[in-house]
Amino acid sequence: MSQNNYTEDNIKSLDWKEHIRMRPGMYIGKLGDGSSQDDGIYILLKEILDNSIDEYVMGAGRTIDLTVKDNAVTVRDYGRGIPLGKVNACVSQINTGGKYDSKAFKKSVGLNGVGTKAVNALSANFKVQSIRDGLTKVSEFSVGELLEDDDIAKSTLRKGTKITFSPDPNIFHNYSFRSDYVEKMVLNYVYLNTGLTIVYNGKKYFSDNGLKDLLEDNITNPIVYPIIHIKDEDIEIALTHSQTQYNEEYYSFVNGQHTTQGGTHQTSLREAIVKTVRDFYKKSFDAADIRKSIITAISIKVMEPIFESQTKTKLGSVDMGPGLSTIRTFVNDFIKTRLDNYLHKNTDVADALLKKILQAEKERKELSGIKKLARDRAKKASLHNKKLRDCRVHYGDQKAENRLDTTIFITEGDSASGSITKARSVKTQAVFSLKGKPLNSFGLSKKIVYENEEFNLLQSALNIEDGLENLRYNNIVIATDADVDGMHIRLLLITFFLQFFPELIKEGHLYILETPLFRVRNNKETHYCYSEAEKREAMKKIKTKIEITRFKGLGEISPDEFKYFIGQNIRLDPVMLGRDTTINEMLNFYMGKNTADRQKFIIANLKVEKDISED
Repeated sequence: MSQNNYTEDNIKSLDWKEHIRMRPGMYIGKLGDGSSQDDGIYILLKEILDNSIDEYVMGAGRTIDLTVKDNAVTVRDYGRGIPLGKVNACVSQINTGGKYDSKAFKKSVGLNGVGTKAVNALSANFKVQSIRDGLTKVSEFSVGELLEDDDIAKSTLRKGTKITFSPDPNIFHNYSFRSDYVEKMVLNYVYLNTGLTIVYNGKKYFSDNGLKDLLEDNITNPIVYPIIHIKDEDIEIALTHSQTQYNEEYYSFVNGQHTTQGGTHQTSLREAIVKTVRDFYKKSFDAADIRKSIITAISIKVMEPIFESQTKTKLGSVDMGPGLSTIRTFVNDFIKTRLDNYLHKNTDVADALLKKILQAEKERKELSGIKKLARDRAKKASLHNKKLRDCRVHYGDQKAENRLDTTIFITEGDSASGSITKARSVKTQAVFSLKGKPLNSFGLSKKIVYENEEFNLLQSALNIEDGLENLRYNNIVIATDADVDGMHIRLLLITFFLQFFPELIKEGHLYILETPLFRVRNNKETHYCYSEAEKREAMKKIKTKIEITRFKGLGEISPDEFKYFIGQNIRLDPVMLGRDTTINEMLNFYMGKNTADRQKFIIANLKVEKDISED
């Protein structure tokens, strides 16, 4: 019986860049192609921007120039500049950086000395320039390897740091930066740093009122009372309630980092609001009634924050810093004092809030019986066997990085769901099967979510009845045929989410799966084409003995082929809301009874495509 030898030769040590490139997920979460806002290329951009933001926080430089063009990113700040003798070390040696000196960076975003090095290691091209004291130093790298190391030279440029990088296409396949995601990141930075100007591709972004501006720019429905905006040195809160929204909506930040998965500060905020409101009205309201329809943002500054993953999407810190109070106590004391004072001084707001809570209480009691029946129906339907083919992440590996990769495909019909189910990654991808077309939910109350079997089971599968904190899948993908019926189903599902769970879309969780319209092949090569233009290009490449297949539905694509479309080469089109989009107006126009207006719009925007299949 043979034995495997285990000797010194089996022990290997990787240098800093090799380890980052071999295990990029440990440093930047999931990779992706840029279609999701938490894809790795945006983490790379954020890591570089964070350093410039920290310079601003330390009082060095009020402007940051950001350019993203042809997949190359340039960030130029006007801070202090990296000490010239340490430029190479700061971008290529792990555990090297100024953030270890708490006096210089008391409340910075990251304290692990890894971020810039990860960008360097994962970039095909990386160039750093530091300018200070009338001198400059420039170095260039490729995948972490030093290519050019210029001597320190004289310079008349303004002091600061300039970094240009291009993510490595061997790591990030077919990637591209989406301007909407970059703009959202830039806006969050200026909301959190009033007085800072970021110039992104020539356009200036700044904020005068911090989190109040954030809510005003993101609220898409009428509100019950004007936004309450309160802040102190290490904490800022903005909050209001929506007139028509059903669920809670939170924007939370720690040291400028957008904690999309919340954490101890967000949990503390939710608790503190409930406690303060109960004390103010001297009523033991149900917590759900107080928080129903709430829209709020919190930003806190913490000494040496601890996050639950390298991508810093969830705060794990319990204390404000060594020797300081707990985050829970800090947030509660602030809300208790400042929100209570605000309500005493603004009786019109207090009256409106009380009316909203009482209305929520009434609606909850009316729904309680329906909810119980709905839960019973969900159990009888054997949700996790009949409608939902779940993924293994929920039964085993609960690492934050793996949760970021979880996806659920919402399909219609047995053939489509069958193909996706056989082709999916069982570890991270789930499938939910619809039965026929969903109901048009526009204008209906939340009651319909529980009375309609499809909506009730879908809500249960996503686990979003009480908000997004327990959302089971990071990516919700509508996978329907690319025909009229498929488009209609997409529209009905998007209407459902906009009507009852708009925060799913606002926080970037909803996507449309793009699948090929054509397969062009001969006996040597196969091309999958997503448009007429791609089909023509493929025909030019193959030229002879061409076989063209037009996929009429997802059920016509075999499981073996589907692996290609929902694996590494998956194409997702994010469902996004524009900054000026009002949900009620949009739904009323597209899904309401304004038939004449909609007919005029369709006629005005009708496109007749020429049949070019024989070109």
